[in-house]
Amino acid sequence: MDVFQQGLTAAQAMGWMQVLLSFAIAQQSLEHLARGDRMIFVPRLILCVVMGLGVGGAWPVWGLWGISLAMLWRYQGPYNGGSDKMTMLILSCLSLAHMAPTPFWQEMALSYLAVQLVLSYFVSGWVKLVNPEWRRGEALCDVFRFSAYPVSEGLRRLADQPRFLFVMGWAVILFELVFPLSLLDPVALKLALLCAAGFHFSNACFFGLNRFFWIWLCAYPALIWFQDRIFG
Repeated sequence: MDVFQQGLTAAQAMGWMQVLLSFAIAQQSLEHLARGDRMIFVPRLILCVVMGLGVGGAWPVWGLWGISLAMLWRYQGPYNGGSDKMTMLILSCLSLAHMAPTPFWQEMALSYLAVQLVLSYFVSGWVKLVNPEWRRGEALCDVFRFSAYPVSEGLRRLADQPRFLFVMGWAVILFELVFPLSLLDPVALKLALLCAAGFHFSNACFFGLNRFFWIWLCAYPALIWFQDRIFG
């Protein structure tokens, strides 16, 4: 199917989300298993495999949601910040969509996820816009100069190129602010999502934020469906 010419049905969007989510959560679980934490993450990994194979109906989704809730209690909140919050959001919306008594409420669950995804970009852009350090281009300089993440010395030297980082900072701000406008056209949305994925991928390469890349991709099918449903 050419996704640039044809949208997704709600069922197809949910199917793609579950496949992508199974990979993303399995990756997270394997990281924990490498450190010997098996009480939660072995069942979590098994549920990911079941969901990725498309068997078990809604039960793997509900099981993963329950484990994620237990993790919030065990680790006293989303210890990986935004990626854990997005994981819980997607699982919650999928769980509600599976429980929905009518197609209308199923669509409401997917629509909520799509709107939250759009807001995740727009609000991030707005926060940067009102921050004087981002407007002056200083924020990215500080990110590369003082980052606690294990980046190479070559990357840290980017902090010595303030004009380049000023341009890049404003490019990020403007992209995030205008992201909602991509909903007006299906091709524009696909291109915007490719750009957003590239942004997350660069953060994964530069700073090791790999979870953000995978988990944000999991929500993209909901937005593709939403655009076709509302604006198509």
